Amino acid sequence: MQQNKATVLGAGLAGCEAAWQLAERGIDVTLCEMKPEKKSPAHHADSFAELVCSNSLRSNELSNAAGLLKEELRRLGGLILSCADQTQVEAGGALAVDRQAFSDLVTGKIRQHPRITVRAGEVTELPAEGTVIVATGPLTSDALFDAIHRKVGGEFLHFFDAAAPIVTAESIDMENAYLASRYGKGTADYINCPFTKAEYEAFCAALTTAEEAPVHGFEDKLVFEGCMPIEVNARRGPDTLRFGILKPVGLPDPKTGRDPYAVLQLRRDNAGGTLYNLVGCQTHLKWGEQKRIFSMIPALKNAEFVRYGVMHRNTFLDSPRLLDHNYALREDRRIRFAGQITGVEGYVESTASGWLAGVAAACAIQGRPEPDFPAITATGALGRYVSDQTVAKFQPMNVNFGILEPLGYKVKGKREKNLQISARALAWIDSIKGEL
Repeated sequence: MQQNKATVLGAGLAGCEAAWQLAERGIDVTLCEMKPEKKSPAHHADSFAELVCSNSLRSNELSNAAGLLKEELRRLGGLILSCADQTQVEAGGALAVDRQAFSDLVTGKIRQHPRITVRAGEVTELPAEGTVIVATGPLTSDALFDAIHRKVGGEFLHFFDAAAPIVTAESIDMENAYLASRYGKGTADYINCPFTKAEYEAFCAALTTAEEAPVHGFEDKLVFEGCMPIEVNARRGPDTLRFGILKPVGLPDPKTGRDPYAVLQLRRDNAGGTLYNLVGCQTHLKWGEQKRIFSMIPALKNAEFVRYGVMHRNTFLDSPRLLDHNYALREDRRIRFAGQITGVEGYVESTASGWLAGVAAACAIQGRPEPDFPAITATGALGRYVSDQTVAKFQPMNVNFGILEPLGYKVKGKREKNLQISARALAWIDSIKGEL
């Protein structure tokens, strides 16, 4: 049996989940977090589990893979999902949270746990002894990045990630906007900002010629498709945005009774409904350009921007060459990784990797068999995707039904098929959760 303690590096979603799972299983945990002494370019708050790109944890529906993954984590006693459910704000069929309330709740839970000791300050070397979970995220500090590189060798991969602007609710011109849910599904929780054809074309033209903030080494081909800057999408063709993030179908304007030419959706960013996120408008334009161009949208002509979009480098391991399906380093199993540094993409995916890394590490410390989640579960499928040595060119991945094991029989209708995949996964989760 290993020494009954562990070190977790990073207090983001994955790190907090891993630390909590270890502590709940009787392991003394030192959680190292460089904030507030030092922050990455994407972080602003001093609290843990800070949500940067969005306040949405995506769909809650079991016909959606993200919904399945969340339900698995709920049933498995996940800290992050429990806190998210307690700080939820209205977002139709999605799980969105009050960003600050969520982070404060997670921080309080972690700091109050009797088996978790928080150590502030930057870590520049991997601990030489004991169980370690590295959950320092896609913006790992340069010094620790170098230490990890020395440990694992080989090449890191990277992409660039972008966050969307946020505006105040009171500054949105509701004479030029309306509340609606797409296709009438769920409640009308999004503010919809319509464009005429001329307004849309002027907006796109401005995006394609706007001045970008300097980002060393940026190339369009390195941008992760799941968080593509809006100006990069705009350069791909005049209708790219209208058939993508500005798609108007299913959102009829009550003034006309018809779908507008294009529409930008705004999603509530806090429980009070005082802040709204520009959905899909991740960007790395200069801040002055962001103000100028987004103010071209009629509903945002007088918008007050409380946060502009930012662009930052995300770094991840070539995990199939390095990690097993429980996120342990194959060459040194006392060290595990969790979160976006492993190549899982998304808040809930990061949380799931932290849950599995933490539980598996606790089992290893206590001399018990590690969990062996199959690919019929979303949690297991993610772990097996990042550890699949047959993957030649590894890229970050959101959870999706394509990485889960097929049913093995035909089902009529995509939604029904996905629901049966989810039912199979949750039945397996319910059958083993007591053992964990």
